[in-house]
Amino acid sequence: MFRTRFAKDIVTEFLPPARPRKRSRVIILCDGMPSIPRKQPLSDWLAKKGYWVFYPRYRGSWESGGEFLKRSPHEDVLDVIEGLKKPIREAAHSKIFNVQPHEVFVIGGSFGGATAILCSLDARVKRVVANCPVVDWSILHSALKVETANPSYVAYIREAFGNGYRLSEKNWNKLHSGTFFNPVHHVREIDPSKIIMYHAKDDPSVPWRAVDKFARKTGVKLKLLARGGHLKTEFVVQKYWAEIKRFFERD
Repeated sequence: MFRTRFAKDIVTEFLPPARPRKRSRVIILCDGMPSIPRKQPLSDWLAKKGYWVFYPRYRGSWESGGEFLKRSPHEDVLDVIEGLKKPIREAAHSKIFNVQPHEVFVIGGSFGGATAILCSLDARVKRVVANCPVVDWSILHSALKVETANPSYVAYIREAFGNGYRLSEKNWNKLHSGTFFNPVHHVREIDPSKIIMYHAKDDPSVPWRAVDKFARKTGVKLKLLARGGHLKTEFVVQKYWAEIKRFFERD
């Protein structure tokens, strides 16, 4: 994969489509948190389907600069979209790519699902796939009990991921406000025609009832599976690609 940097901070891996097309279609992949960047195989799979694929690191995570959660992570994705208007210089050999996207799609899971949903509010984003998304951060306390016994989640992140996330208590606590980076805060602005969600009833991390409630409030389509746990985005995209492709191509 090629690498570039958007808005000075956001390191992004990317691939051009395997076959050139007249219309440039872009997919941006949004990671969960915490997670290790490992969507390169999915990026390759999607590039072979004819898409430009961009896989950014949020500000303050992994190779990117900045502080994690100083800004809403969906704003990092919007900065990537804005950067696609200009020629892209690949980092290793300074090769120039011109994308000029006709259509932009965003795919994200869990924490990245919240990112994807919030990106749908931007007119430049045509469609969004949100896999087991966090739609309401009121689940925060109960969800973190599943992940760690450490009373400080920020301390756990530092111990387990080192400098993979540059996260302060102040920035983490912004999630408790109910307004910061929180899809449920925007239910009246959501366009249900732009989003499809996937979730499993036995998800131990993100309660399915919260996602179902969000779907009912907004009218967003939800495909609810009986089993599957905290679904991997790679699994969902590849298993349901025929459905997702139709959703992307719908006018």
